[in-house]
Order: sequence, then structure tokens, then C-alpha cells
Amino acid sequence: MTTLAHVQPLAEALREYGLRWPEESPLACEFAALLRDAQDPFVRERLGGHFTASAWLVDAEGERLLMTHHRKLDRWLQLGGHADGDRDLARVALREAEEESGLQGLVVEPVIFDLDRHWIPEHKGVPGHWHYDVRYVVRALGGDAFAVSDESHALAWRPIASLPDDPAIDASIRRMALKWRARR
Repeated sequence: MTTLAHVQPLAEALREYGLRWPEESPLACEFAALLRDAQDPFVRERLGGHFTASAWLVDAEGERLLMTHHRKLDRWLQLGGHADGDRDLARVALREAEEESGLQGLVVEPVIFDLDRHWIPEHKGVPGHWHYDVRYVVRALGGDAFAVSDESHALAWRPIASLPDDPAIDASIRRMALKWRARR
């Protein structure tokens, strides 16, 4: 069961995100409302929508992003996955980055970098549902030689500077690339 004490750090981080990105404040409020839901929003079985966490996984210089050609969605995206009961979404983003990239020496920044609510279509008998994806910057400080996991068709380092102008890239990746450029 989710109690207020268990989710207070995330609630505060969502409030701070809404202040930092005022145009995204309504979205941050949607995420905060999900925290107060009686049904546990940290488990994938909650098909009304649940939390996931993703990694904006950059190289040590912050110039390149490691992207996955996602096996289920068949698109180039950031690495990430389900919380599976873990209420520390920064830790989830780090875990997913490690598992999906095989990289060592990853470090997660604890501040929310981006929020994205997106629809996941029905797949192998699991009905379509919403992902409330909380995204964190993860830095690859131990090298950039990755290993492709079974969750991906492929992995590739992409220059972040090229992403905002690439119409083939997911809109949320373009948005995060612009955020990344603005903070540098």
C-alpha cells in the first residue's frame, strides 16, 4: 500500500518540477494526483496507469545520448522501465539504464529531468494503458562500451545536438534534447 510518507519525496520533486517548468505544471499535477490514488501506482498491474522511470543516459562529456531501438515499441527511445513496486524512481532509472546498457560507472542525478505521460498499446494480451514516465539524467562515467540487452533490437550513441531537428525522433526525445541544450 502506498502511504503519504512513502511518496513524500516524489511529491516534493514533482512540485519542484512544476515550479522549474511552469508550462508543464499541469502535467506535474497529474503525476502528483496519481501518487494519491488508492490503488498502488508503482506496479504494472495497475492498468489505469502506473509509474515508470527513464534515463536520459549521456556520455561523460554530455554530448551524446544512448538510445535503444525498443523491442516492443519498435522505436528509438531512451532507456527505462517499470517501477515494479520501487517508490524511488531515480533508483529505478539507474537500474534500468544499467540492465539495458550493460554500462558500468553510471551515476544518476536525483532531480527530475522530464515528465511524459504516454499511451502503451495492447501487447501480448496486456491491455493498452498509460505510462507516467519520470525521467532522470544518468551519466556514463565509466566508459561508453555498451551491451545490447534482450529488451532492445539495438543501442546507439546519438549526438544530442542533432536530435531537436530530427523529425523521425520521438517528440519527447526532441523536447529533452532542447532541455539539455538549455541547461548547458
